Amino acid sequence: MYDHIGLKVGNLDASVRFYTAALAPLGYVLCSKDENGAGFGPKGEPALWLYLHKGLKSDGAHIAFRAPSHDAIKKFHGDGLKAGGRDNGGAGPRADYSPTYHAAFLIDPDGNNVEAVCT
Repeated sequence: MYDHIGLKVGNLDASVRFYTAALAPLGYVLCSKDENGAGFGPKGEPALWLYLHKGLKSDGAHIAFRAPSHDAIKKFHGDGLKAGGRDNGGAGPRADYSPTYHAAFLIDPDGNNVEAVCT
């Protein structure tokens, strides 16, 4: 349904560090970066865009990335924490969402709720 998503970030370097680490286990890479922004996605196909923004901080968004396995979700969570993310729910089943829902949640450096999920 979506072609791409854009997020405003206050510190581009911190956000690039976080997303590079957290998204690598899911198979996503840094596709482009300049002084104003960065794009992540499958190699050569950026779909998550980070835009440097020095204005008022937003309340944050929620983004869920499809993960290939439970192990990738666990690595997403651990690597994201090491890269400056904050825990918002460790890797594990979420039976209240559905019987096969497995996810982990992180808060990125700008307060966005970032999820990795597989069902």
